[in-house]
Amino acid sequence: MLIKTNTSGFDHPNSSEITPQAIYQGRRELIKLMATGAAGAALASWAGRQALAQTPPKPGKLAALPGGKSAVVGAVTLEKITDYKLATSYNNFYEFGTDKADPGKNAHILVTKPWSVAVEGLVRQPKIWTLEDLLKLSPQEERIYRLRCVEGWSMVIPWVGYSLSELIKKVEPLGSAKYVEFVTLADPKTMPYVGSRVLEWPYVEGLRMDEAMHPLALLTFGMYGEVLPNQNGAPVRMVLPWKYGFKSGKSIVNIRFTDKEPRTAWNKAAASEYGFYSNVNPAVDHPRWSQATERRIGEDGLFAKRRKTLMFNGYEAQVAQLYAGMDLKKLF
Repeated sequence: MLIKTNTSGFDHPNSSEITPQAIYQGRRELIKLMATGAAGAALASWAGRQALAQTPPKPGKLAALPGGKSAVVGAVTLEKITDYKLATSYNNFYEFGTDKADPGKNAHILVTKPWSVAVEGLVRQPKIWTLEDLLKLSPQEERIYRLRCVEGWSMVIPWVGYSLSELIKKVEPLGSAKYVEFVTLADPKTMPYVGSRVLEWPYVEGLRMDEAMHPLALLTFGMYGEVLPNQNGAPVRMVLPWKYGFKSGKSIVNIRFTDKEPRTAWNKAAASEYGFYSNVNPAVDHPRWSQATERRIGEDGLFAKRRKTLMFNGYEAQVAQLYAGMDLKKLF
């Protein structure tokens, strides 16, 4: 892992040095268009391109994500990027089924256009944001983050979005706002497992305010230079690389600012197994399995040696100060 820091946050090698060239070819053409003033046209045609994301994923066939790239603020690993096919076919998205292959099979019926996100609660500027509004709010950038899931598997994915803090600053939280709650769409017509007893619906996640404001917290619209496939949380989701994957809410329709710690979906389902913070921590085991090691999807064969789990998923230098003085075994 290679992480460099500078006065603006974090720096890293060019993404083209890490991501396979074929994936980057089309994206570089898009960025050239953005530089020549075609940004408006790219955004205006979002609706047509978004329709392509309603079908099961085919690498290079989903719509290119509109938007230019600013100076990247984030952390990146030099580890091999997970193959697109694996990243879009091995998923947790219980609204579409509990098997890892279910979301890829079932999520194509999700309608992601039009889409809006209501931002409300303890803010001075509550607003219903259309997807187009969100896309125009801040330049998008690519960040190559690890994703570590509580079941013990991990991936390395190039996500595209911008820091959630950009949206938070626009809505001006009140001083009494201590937490941010994220609510996922719960539509039984397009999400066949909504209503099942495995969880309480809609799916809810949350962050403390300082966590939500951290530059690594990514409001995400794409991956691999394309719009998010439905099974990966289209059209907008969170990516929180230092926490277990279930903390990163998908297909978000509501963001609420509150003075009380949100009751999150998995915490309500099994409080002894899923704490509010859910930071990646090899020293805190799940009650039914160890978190000390992990299996990297696509690299580890049946008999391959498992990787050691890194504290905060390898982002300790960036986020450890958020939890200074806390008992991370008690506040897991």
